[in-house]
Amino acid sequence: MKTSFLSQKPLLFFTMLMPLFLFAQDFQGKAYYFSKSTMELGSFGATMSEAQKKQIQERLKNRLEKTYILTFNKEESTFKEDEKIDAISGATDSWGKNFSPGEQYKNIKTKTLLQRQEFYGKQFLIKDDLLSVNWKIGTETKKIGQYTCFRATASIPSSDLAWYDFSWDSLRNREQKKDSVGDAIIKDIKMTDVVAWYTPQVPLSQGPLEYWGLPGLILEINVGGTTILCSKIVMNPEEKSKIEAPDKGKIVSKQEYQEIISSKMQEMRDNRGRQSSRR
Repeated sequence: MKTSFLSQKPLLFFTMLMPLFLFAQDFQGKAYYFSKSTMELGSFGATMSEAQKKQIQERLKNRLEKTYILTFNKEESTFKEDEKIDAISGATDSWGKNFSPGEQYKNIKTKTLLQRQEFYGKQFLIKDDLLSVNWKIGTETKKIGQYTCFRATASIPSSDLAWYDFSWDSLRNREQKKDSVGDAIIKDIKMTDVVAWYTPQVPLSQGPLEYWGLPGLILEINVGGTTILCSKIVMNPEEKSKIEAPDKGKIVSKQEYQEIISSKMQEMRDNRGRQSSRR
């Protein structure tokens, strides 16, 4: 049950904050997350039976449900997917992998993001600044496992949250922008509301994906039709992992990577169009 922070006893807050400020320099932890997304079928879904919808959801389960591991210390973290085998095809989702977040490294001291991305067999290393998030911290709390969490909200440009993804709508928007005369036309920036739940019991400014910047580890993120929830935290595991910044792949910025994706998908679309016209 959710309660107001103002109703919590001072002793609880003191107990939450005190222990983890005393971590040794080589402190490390691991957080395991489960991500689940809803599938929007739009007008197409209105013509389908419930059995057909369920069948599609089963076939796309690898894209709609994922597990991740966040390995962190005081300043750095790596975040990567724990890949599963598709129960139907017996393979990983190779098409979806082109538009999914790759292994990610965050350094909150230097505010640097490094992310590996594979796009149609080519390796890229995206190097950019950490996502700038203007969090609004609330007083509402809830329990996630044994951790008391506080609610925070933010409104973030949608394009900043899924720069590694692709949609035909985004390609059309880019083409319309190129067709405009000059830079006088400024379109409204689409924003996405994000709700985060963080715990001061783990006083590290880390979280899943690009989310960070709160006074505690983020254990839950709700954005659009996706929920990312922490299922387990392991503090100072016996077998420590080396947290290293990736260094392989063609170095590009987020914007450059988006341009590469759009250009490739436009090329594929044009090639299909030419092949169809020859038939």
